[in-house]
Amino acid sequence: MFDGISPQLLFGQLLLGLINGSFYAMLSMGLAIIFGLMNVVNFAHGAQYMLGAFVAWFVLTQFGVSYWGALIVAPVLVALFGMAIERLLLRPLQNLDHLYGLLATYAVALIVEGLITRKYGSTGIPYDNPIPGGFRLGFMFLPSYRLWVVAFSLVVCIGTWFAIEYTRLGAYLRAANERPYMVEAFGINVPRMITLTYGFGVGLAALSGVLAAPIYQVSPSMGSSALIVVFAVVVIGGMGSIAGAIFSGYALGLVEGLTKVFYPSAANVVIFLFMILALFLRPSGLFAGREGVR
Repeated sequence: MFDGISPQLLFGQLLLGLINGSFYAMLSMGLAIIFGLMNVVNFAHGAQYMLGAFVAWFVLTQFGVSYWGALIVAPVLVALFGMAIERLLLRPLQNLDHLYGLLATYAVALIVEGLITRKYGSTGIPYDNPIPGGFRLGFMFLPSYRLWVVAFSLVVCIGTWFAIEYTRLGAYLRAANERPYMVEAFGINVPRMITLTYGFGVGLAALSGVLAAPIYQVSPSMGSSALIVVFAVVVIGGMGSIAGAIFSGYALGLVEGLTKVFYPSAANVVIFLFMILALFLRPSGLFAGREGVR
């Protein structure tokens, strides 16, 4: 097709890029929501993503909860864990320098990853594909589960963006970031809203982990390996920008996939090259100031 590049390779890598982009978008969106309302750089986000996958595997093996049940159970449980972190650890630090929140969440990530590694080891644990089979399109084979991941992540991303941009709850979130005392004057419990918002962002990370479990092996390091890329995506889109997180996540996933076709040796750094370029051209991010929680 392109100098000996087969359609199977090209479209296969585009599909892989779209899958990765789905995870980048959902994880980045959770980070953007948390930073937009709390000004906290949540370094525990990767560990919370990993916890989502581990909880899905645990409830399957110990309690027989199916993948479909884990899509609800795992994000809720990990979100409750995140809400406890916000209430007990982050809230006492809210009036201090942002660096304290970053270090606190980084410590949480190290502790969680260390405990999981000690209990289950560092090797990956397989998770059975809940939707076997697929579709033969002539030029490639499209696995049913991967199609489900892309479709479901799009629904979640667009639904979250719409809720924050066009509902009363979203208006409260934006107002609480800018004028918390004014929002409290209307009878809104801002601290509770912040706790629930942090829990929602953490729940998005856990949901991504459940979706990723059948594709990648469930391992303690799966979160830390994804976190650096996700932070680069957030920087490119704009810290606190929901649309920036979604657009940059999917776009950079596709760019990464195409790079693996045409210049494989640069696939691991192409996102960071885009981040450097974005910082030069628009340091605040491509979508900063246009919408979002900020």
